[in-house]
Amino acid sequence: MDKHDLLAVGEVAQRSGFAASAIRYYESEGLIHATRNSGGQRRFERAVLRRLAFIRAASNVGLTLDEIRSEMDALPDQRTPTKADWQRLSRHWRGRLDEQIAALTKLREGLDSCIGCGCLSLQRCQVSNPSDIMSTTAAAPGATYLPRALRRPHQR
Repeated sequence: MDKHDLLAVGEVAQRSGFAASAIRYYESEGLIHATRNSGGQRRFERAVLRRLAFIRAASNVGLTLDEIRSEMDALPDQRTPTKADWQRLSRHWRGRLDEQIAALTKLREGLDSCIGCGCLSLQRCQVSNPSDIMSTTAAAPGATYLPRALRRPHQR
């Protein structure tokens, strides 16, 4: 099997776990590239599967689409990325993951103490934002009591 074998969008979807619409979207965003056959159908080199795996991993870590694009722009176009290329790109993820783990632990401990206290009072609960007091003091919209690492904007 040659690494330059071309795959149809359906094959890429099946192999990558992404919906065909997501694959077309990532192509329109310039994150992956396709050629067209004589009938105008998209064809992807097998290496696109690595790029899609990178997109999935980066999204799971919390990188925004712009951050993913910036990271992928650093990948070579003329060759398949090597292990060293991927390690260079993902090096900063460790700090982000540590931050998310700490934030999730804090959230879990806060929910445990809130649920475990027995008061069941949403009027006094620190998690629930009683009387919407944060509406006048919040620096940003959304769940301001959540740790900052968990308040990233929603991704498409």
